Amino acid sequence: MKKILFSVFVFIVTQTFAQQQTPIDTTSVEKLDEVLVRSVRVAADSPITHSNLDKEKLAERNLGQDIATQLNFLPGVVTTSDAGAGIGYTGFRVRGTGNQGINVTINGIPYNDAESLTTFFVNLQDFTSSIESLQLQRGVGSSTNGPGAFGASLNILTDAITDEAYGEISNSFGSFNTRRHNVKFSTGLLNNHIEFSGRLSQIKSDGYIDRASSDLKSYFLQAAYKDENTLIKAIHFAGSEVTYQSWFGVEEEVAENDPTFNPAGQFTDEEGNIRFHDNQVDDYKQDHYQLHWNQKYNNNWSTNLSLNYTYGRGFFEEYKEDEDFSFYDFTPIVIGDETITTTDLIRRRWLDNDFYVVNATVNYKDNSLDVISGIYASHYEGDHFGEVIWARFASDSEIRDRYYDGDGKKSEFSAFAKATYRINSQWSIYGDLQGRFIDYSTSGINSDRLEFIIDETYSFFNPKAGVTYKLNDTNQFYASYARANREPNRTDFENGTPKPERLNDFELGWRHNTSKINLNVNAYYMGFRDQLVLTGALDDVGAPIRANSGESYRAGIEVDAAIKISEKFTVAPNIALSSNKNRDFFFQRDGVLTNLGNTNISFSPEVVAGNTIQYRPIKGLRIGFLSKFVGEQYLGNIDSETSKLDSYFTSDLNISYELKNISVFKSIVFNALVNNVFDERFISNGFFFTFDDDFSVPGEVTTVEGAGFYPQAGTNFLVGVTARF
Repeated sequence: MKKILFSVFVFIVTQTFAQQQTPIDTTSVEKLDEVLVRSVRVAADSPITHSNLDKEKLAERNLGQDIATQLNFLPGVVTTSDAGAGIGYTGFRVRGTGNQGINVTINGIPYNDAESLTTFFVNLQDFTSSIESLQLQRGVGSSTNGPGAFGASLNILTDAITDEAYGEISNSFGSFNTRRHNVKFSTGLLNNHIEFSGRLSQIKSDGYIDRASSDLKSYFLQAAYKDENTLIKAIHFAGSEVTYQSWFGVEEEVAENDPTFNPAGQFTDEEGNIRFHDNQVDDYKQDHYQLHWNQKYNNNWSTNLSLNYTYGRGFFEEYKEDEDFSFYDFTPIVIGDETITTTDLIRRRWLDNDFYVVNATVNYKDNSLDVISGIYASHYEGDHFGEVIWARFASDSEIRDRYYDGDGKKSEFSAFAKATYRINSQWSIYGDLQGRFIDYSTSGINSDRLEFIIDETYSFFNPKAGVTYKLNDTNQFYASYARANREPNRTDFENGTPKPERLNDFELGWRHNTSKINLNVNAYYMGFRDQLVLTGALDDVGAPIRANSGESYRAGIEVDAAIKISEKFTVAPNIALSSNKNRDFFFQRDGVLTNLGNTNISFSPEVVAGNTIQYRPIKGLRIGFLSKFVGEQYLGNIDSETSKLDSYFTSDLNISYELKNISVFKSIVFNALVNNVFDERFISNGFFFTFDDDFSVPGEVTTVEGAGFYPQAGTNFLVGVTARF
């Protein structure tokens, strides 16, 4: 596949250089750059609820924390961090839907793992430094490539071409021995047509939680060719992450008295001492190769062709005590009268995968009609296997013996067509049709050493429609309907016989835009059939367990604004109020199946609010004060008090100061970020489980509940300096 991508790239570049050279039109090139995400993004006046962040806005807080953490202050967003400080394994939820229900694309290429449907931002190390812009669509949004969006879709556009050459060095340091170093460069346009650019980064942190360290390395390389009507980009980005596991969580008492405690890797040595395995880590590498060809034929027609290959491989390592020989096919060891059948050991569970994508779109646009249609095809192959790398009693095993081995294959094809028709200066209508076809199969045995055979095909039809009414230059209203369907993931199959999900999403909104106030108000109703809700429980690798909940709904109102009080002072508040319910939810308590009526959907706070205050007292100096409130939420779906997560309110202080034209530097920017200024003790995530005790009292079943929590860091800081020349 790599050779194919390279050959296609050489052919395209050769053909393009053969074309007659024409003067450069900067406006045309800018539009061609945006074609990379045009198929998954929407315009400002579309009937789709969305938020945009550009490079400049992202740079204000970009001191090494993951992308998920940097989205924290967008409307309705709740972020989580296993290590407690926004570096390492992080995630975010929108409208109560987490990483498994949020579609993420990079330049129109799906980033969600094809089998788990999850986005692992830990594998996008320092990627914010290479983002040109991003758009977060809430709800179903517009048709996109890859898994269906059930809470939101996040589409990312990487660095655009720059006309002038530059170099950039950035360093930051902070709490928990956190440090980030990166260098960026661009050759600028060579011969008015060619640009090479790149980034090299390293981030290290000890984490707030004990031993929750992160060692992240990455790079981003881009070669681009452009003329008046053509833009070709060859993009390669890759990285490696080694993070000490911190997904175990702790009990409530530990969270209160010893919040940094991490049980991962704990074992008892031969002398009875409690110790921790020094390599209880997740070790994963991921390489991405993208090729994009955007062609503008005239003022009406343009096309895009994208190819992608992603190669991922890695493992997580565990120290396990008193493991049974039979589970690993070890032969019992007989020494005299003693038979040894258990052993301490260290094992690794591996994932080795390949992901191929072809994506093509065609766009027609005139003064009244904007139509884009396209096809998408992908193929995924993933090998899942485990090996024992050390055992106190190894029996007759050999190093690297696989104690389980299986694979998963997933092929997907989708086609879409969407159009916006402007009836007149006030009315426009939007239509979007998508067909999505999936074939998923597995073979071999899984990590529980059970035969794991899946052979499923899905055919989904996802229609969407909307209308926008422009009352005047300052007010517009919109309404939309969208349907989404989504297949179960691998973990769902390992924990039951899941059904695919269906969502009908209704949105109604008002946008008010003046020189002083930008206001967005949106009301929504999302009706689900067989929604795969998080049960709150985790499997033995820390993946969340989900189950179909029958009928459920999410309804709410979202308001966000940007208010310019003066030339120096702006305020940007937002609030999301919602009701999230499972209808007629059944649960077996104490051995009796009971209808609990309508219950709260897990991980779905009814109130999420934020506010940003920015003050610019002098030229180059910006002071930002950012606040976030997240209401109480349940970690399960049975409204158990044991599963309730308390509300929390945190505030961050962000300061930046820019000096321009200092000696050889075009600019020097100093940044400081103080997170959780008021040292709030809070927990943003956790898990919940139940089990039936049928052994303590003979003939009696008692349902036992338990929960775990992920404490977050108190006051902590990051400071950095970026020099551009």
